[in-house]
Parts: sequence; C-alpha cells; structure tokens
Amino acid sequence: MNTPFKFDQSTKHGKFSGGFGVEILYPGLALSRTDSGLGAIGKIDHASFHPGSIVPMHPHKDDEILTYMRSGEITHRDTVGHVETVTPQRLMLMNAGHTFKHEETIEPAGGKLKALQIFMRPREANLKPKVQFHDFGNAYSVDQWRLIAGPHDAPLILRADASIYDTRLEAGETLALPQPPKGEIRQLLYVFEGEVTVAGHNLKTGESLLLDGHVHDVEAIKQSDLVLFVTDLDAPIFKGGLFSGNLFQTNNLRA
Repeated sequence: MNTPFKFDQSTKHGKFSGGFGVEILYPGLALSRTDSGLGAIGKIDHASFHPGSIVPMHPHKDDEILTYMRSGEITHRDTVGHVETVTPQRLMLMNAGHTFKHEETIEPAGGKLKALQIFMRPREANLKPKVQFHDFGNAYSVDQWRLIAGPHDAPLILRADASIYDTRLEAGETLALPQPPKGEIRQLLYVFEGEVTVAGHNLKTGESLLLDGHVHDVEAIKQSDLVLFVTDLDAPIFKGGLFSGNLFQTNNLRA
C-alpha cells in the first residue's frame, strides 16, 4: 500500500434512522473481494440505541469483541456467569473462544447509547472463552493516545497481534500517531465524532483512513474522539469467527 485509503460513509453497510441504528465497516470490502476484514480487524459496528433497548442472548464463536462506549450504560449478562455494568469509563472485551453467549440491556439511567462494537480476529480458533473489564477512570484521554487493548501489557488483552488506542483531540491540536511495531503494519484511524486531517485527507464523524506503518500527524479541525487500530498483516489470524470472520468464507454477509 503506497497511499492512504479513505473509508467514507458510502463504504459502510446498515444505516442510522432518526439518529439510531448501526453502521458497519467491513474494511476489506472496499479493498478486496477475497477478505471482508483487514488483518486482525474483522468489522466495526458504529451503534446508537435508545435507552431501554435489549440485545437478546446470542452466540459468538472465535470472536474478540471490544465494547467501546462514548455514552450510555449497559448491563451485560453472559454464559460465563457475569452480570456486569459497562460504561464509557468501564469497558469490556469479550474473548468468545469456542463457546459463548451474551445479552445486553441499555439502561434508561445512562441515556442514549453511542458505541463501537469492535470485532477482532483471534490468532487461532477454539480458545477458552472469557470476559475482561477495565475501569479507565476517565472516559476520555485528552490530547494523548491511550492503549485500550493489545496482545500484552494492555488494560484489556487481545488474543491477536493487534492493538487499539483512543484519544480526544481538542480543536487546533496536532498529535502524532503512536510508534507502530515492526512488521507488515496497517493503521486504521476511525473518527468516532469530530473532524480531523491526516496525510492530506479530511475525515469527519464515522469516516476512517487506512495508513501504512509509519508515524503520521493528526490535526483536529474540531474536538474529535478518535480510535486507532494497529494490525500486522503477517501475523497469524483465524478468519472463521462467527462475526469477525471472512464473510466470503463464512457466507454470512449482512446488509
């Protein structure tokens, strides 16, 4: 990849209606017709739900699922035995492994839910299922990158050679991306909300930019909440996950 690639709203599936719904980014669909994902990144759901909504009990298999929230409050229940609260300060990573089910209730007290449901691919299939929670103390990391999840030495451990960071970049501020690791690295910068410029591209809410493994500067046009995904294309991944897997292998492409 010699130049950055922008994912705008036209590359997404699903839609918002009246400010509610889900928009889904399958990063590989805009790049290739052989894999719907990109390295360890399976898909990214940008969700907005009414308080009181319930996502009923449903299965996952061989998915690593980060619930990244910007507003709202969720009560999480699963077949591993957890009944836990998830908030913008207290995030959750579900390592689904070989057998896992969960349900989520959007609590009225938390107001409107705004979140990313991030589906990552594990390095191998049939791992032991578990769920992790971490209280970050603050919902926002202002003008500096915060490591959310990674393969080691991270608050939430991904069973893949990939990392996820976030920041709130104030208007007019410029911030370099974290130093990427060695390897065949791709970086995906996602604008949860706001507007930024990076590598000559303007990105607004819901848009993202695929970058190579070099350090790039990000400038905020307005206050912006950003999520950064870093993945090694040469690292082992399992592409058969129920939701994170390659849609062309699993035959479960959804609108």
